[in-house]
Amino acid sequence: MTEPEFTATGVRIGRRLRSLTRAGQVRITGGRLELLTSYGSEIDSAPLGEVRAGKPWFGSADRATADVDGRRYLLRLGGGHTGDAGPPAARRFIDAVRKATGRAT
Repeated sequence: MTEPEFTATGVRIGRRLRSLTRAGQVRITGGRLELLTSYGSEIDSAPLGEVRAGKPWFGSADRATADVDGRRYLLRLGGGHTGDAGPPAARRFIDAVRKATGRAT
């Protein structure tokens, strides 16, 4: 079974009420999740076994949450400049993480 690959650019990444970047990247490569700034600096990364993804209880369809080693990030995957933008990107991100970790959707 091959690892699911996922890349989204133009992602707003935040922790609690603090915005870390407005145009970051989310990548799943080689069994790892990477959260990057718009300049390519790493915000956080972890093996997919230590990552949980889901939808927030509130908000629009373009948002997802990522718990990376106990730290929760709010990802807004819409409004980017690539074909990955829009509400389907949040669902594809969650599905890619769950498929890679073997968790049911």
